[in-house]
Amino acid sequence: MDWKEILRRRLAMPNTGPNKKKTEQELKDEEMDLFTKYYSEWKGDRKNTNEFYKTIPRFYYRLPAEDEVLLQKLREESRAVFLQRKSRELLDNEELQNLWFLLDKHQTPPMIGEEAMINYENFLKVGEKAGPKCKQFFTAKVFAKLLHTDSYGRISIMQFFNYVMRKVWLHQTRIGLSLYDVAGQGYLRESDLENYILELIPTLPQLDGLEKSFYSFYVCTAVRKFFFFLDPLRTGKIKIQDILACSFLDDLLELRDEELSKESQETNWFSAPSALRVYGQYLNLDKDHNGMLSKEELSRYGTATMTNVFLDRVFQECLTYDGEMDYKTYLDFVLALENRKEPAALQYIFKLLDIENKGYLNVFSLNYFFRDEIFDMVKPKDPLKISLQDLINSNQGDTVTTILIDLNGFWTYENREALVANDNENSTDLDDT
Repeated sequence: MDWKEILRRRLAMPNTGPNKKKTEQELKDEEMDLFTKYYSEWKGDRKNTNEFYKTIPRFYYRLPAEDEVLLQKLREESRAVFLQRKSRELLDNEELQNLWFLLDKHQTPPMIGEEAMINYENFLKVGEKAGPKCKQFFTAKVFAKLLHTDSYGRISIMQFFNYVMRKVWLHQTRIGLSLYDVAGQGYLRESDLENYILELIPTLPQLDGLEKSFYSFYVCTAVRKFFFFLDPLRTGKIKIQDILACSFLDDLLELRDEELSKESQETNWFSAPSALRVYGQYLNLDKDHNGMLSKEELSRYGTATMTNVFLDRVFQECLTYDGEMDYKTYLDFVLALENRKEPAALQYIFKLLDIENKGYLNVFSLNYFFRDEIFDMVKPKDPLKISLQDLINSNQGDTVTTILIDLNGFWTYENREALVANDNENSTDLDDT
């Protein structure tokens, strides 16, 4: 019989015996005793038949609240211990040298030029001798991934070793970034990434010449590129896996190379010359030296040919303070104009061109900046409007946006045929001489 039915019948029985009728409190106490008894028996039966419930892992852990200081500290310490343990699981320099020695010892002739090769049999032998830390690299999947067109079915020792080095570097970098993940949620806030880069500066020889007074501006310049391209929704945080997946960290850590060429430094956003160039431009534009840029001051940017209507839109849509732009907002502006082929840059400029905030550019929007032949260049799906995706798909996004926002770009486009003809004439003159 069901325990609930037993409980109902028991409570329905009339009071018997020498005692008087029970009080309401006594009835409630008896009800609770019976409920506890029968529920415990019922739960015990279910416990025996559902032991597998115990094997379900816990998948949710509540984050400590702001006032739970002790729990927060405990969580931080436990994360630090976990990351240290993960760091110890990585190959150190001595172990990497030993791995290279074993690979070289077990190479499989003949060599391809100066490239040493190894077959699968020797590959497995090295895996057995290299130690437990290397086990994850000596799999059939890794070997097949590196196997190309070798007629003997071998892989390049150098390519395999570089693969291992790259994996170790990725794990080291992930652990290093995770140490700055204060929230412990797999992402970095702007302040977290600023701290990471600030503490990274002393390890980059190419930044040795930077004055410490410039550190804060350098960090702001470096961090802005990460957030401009990796945080398109402006959430104020970036996933660590997105940082690792993009090339920006490679560019930043390239500054460890003491012999980095001048050309590489000039094209690297994170180099000292590049950072000084961008900040120097900002200072030169700031004619009243108040640390901010007005619309009139920004109009002198580059070749000073940006249209007034475009500048109006910049100051309407971008974050300003009493109608003036700070350095961080200026960095977004520079990154957009210097990377016009990138979707994130086109998104920035598209927002400025979309004056009606409709999510597309129609004839009215483009007439506001230029004429309708833009539609012929982009060839949008809808003949009356241009979406951001149309702009990206056209491969003409940089040209279109240059025409719309820069008078010099407009003039160059309008006179392109004359310029080509002039170049041809000059070329002919040179041939004749």
